[in-house]
Amino acid sequence: MEVLSSRILLRAADRTASRRFYRDLLGLAVNREFGPAEDPGVVFFLGQGFVEVSPRTGDVREGPAIWLQVRDVEREHARLVEAGVPVSRPPRLEPWGLVEMWIEDPDGLPIVLVEIPEGHPLRRDQRSFTPRPA
Repeated sequence: MEVLSSRILLRAADRTASRRFYRDLLGLAVNREFGPAEDPGVVFFLGQGFVEVSPRTGDVREGPAIWLQVRDVEREHARLVEAGVPVSRPPRLEPWGLVEMWIEDPDGLPIVLVEIPEGHPLRRDQRSFTPRPA
C-alpha cells in the first residue's frame, strides 16, 4: 500500500470550540473549508498529514490520540498554559527517549506534543539500504 496523504477525522461536539482550538491555540493552518459558511467543516494542515474537524455522527467518542512533533516542548508548554489550555501531563523525558507533554482538545481527545532530542534513533533512518541491480 502506498499512502500519499492522511488525516485524522474529529467528530466534534462543539465545532466552533474545536476550530478555535486547532486554528487559534495550536496555530494550525487551514487547508480548506467545506459545508455551510456559518458552521464549516475545516481541514487543517498537520505537518505532513491533516486533521479534519467535521460533524459528529452518533455518539462517537473512541479514537486515537493525536501525536504532534514540535521543536521545543517546554516552549509550547509555556505558551499553551499562558493561553489557558489545561495540561494533562507536563513535559517530561520518557524512558524511550522522547520529551512528551499531554493536553486534550475541547472534546477530551488526548494530544501528545513530542520533542525528539538530538541523537534519538527517530532522527535517523534505521532501514538498511540495498542497491538495486543495474
